[in-house]
Parts: sequence; structure tokens; C-alpha cells
Amino acid sequence: MASKEYGVDLDALDQVVKELNQVLKDMGGPKDKAKNQTYLPDGALGKGFEERDRMHKAHNDMKQYIEQNIVTAIENMIDDFGKKSQKTKDAYEDAEHNNKMK
Repeated sequence: MASKEYGVDLDALDQVVKELNQVLKDMGGPKDKAKNQTYLPDGALGKGFEERDRMHKAHNDMKQYIEQNIVTAIENMIDDFGKKSQKTKDAYEDAEHNNKMK
């Protein structure tokens, strides 16, 4: 029975980590837009009527939801996957180094 060897392309794993880090860096644009470029000034919808207050609150609620539940969640997921990919690459490199020493 022939033994099968499995290989891991460390360069490909390294590329995944680099690309994930770039995506994380690029997320600064959407994060900035969600946080700073969706501002609705207090008087922009008028003053003194109930619908204005509800619309303004709905805008602020949606802005906060986008910032926290969408953009931040995506950033955290990408960061987590990038760290796990880096950890996996490092473990394979260490194993490869240890095998060469034997």
C-alpha cells in the first residue's frame, strides 16, 4: 500500500492572509461612510411635527445598525478569518521546519 502525502501551499495561505488584510484595510471606506457621511442634521427634515421626530429617529437607528451590525460584523469576520489563516500558515511552517530537522 503506497503512502499518500499531503502538501499545503504555504504561499497560497500567505496570499490569503495578505488579501484578507487588504480587504480589512479597504473596509475603512464603508466604515467611514456609514459613520460620517450619513449624517442627518437635526433640522434637515423640518421642526415641530411628529413625523419628523420618527423619521429622524429611524435614520439614526438605521445608521447605528449599519455601523454595528453590518460593517463591524463584516470587519470582525474578516479579521477572525485572517488571524486563523495566519495561525494555520504558521503551524504548517513550524511543522515543515520540524520535519526538516529530523
